[in-house]
Amino acid sequence: MKTVKISLNSIDKVKSFVNEITKYDYDFDLVSGRYVIDAKSIMGIFSLDLSKSIDLNIHADDSEIANVLETLKPYIVE
Repeated sequence: MKTVKISLNSIDKVKSFVNEITKYDYDFDLVSGRYVIDAKSIMGIFSLDLSKSIDLNIHADDSEIANVLETLKPYIVE
């Protein structure tokens, strides 16, 4: 598992983010405070406070994490 911080501060960003990660068969969790939601759920994402960065837990094989991170580069906060 790998955890990165992401920013989803607009409706268009949320839509494109969900479209990107649904291409993968891995599980993705978004963690905001004490809330953990499925990152593939648009409704779940909109229930979070999107004004702050959110932790994304990627449950993928170590060999595949690089591909996922490359796809998610526009959303990752350094």
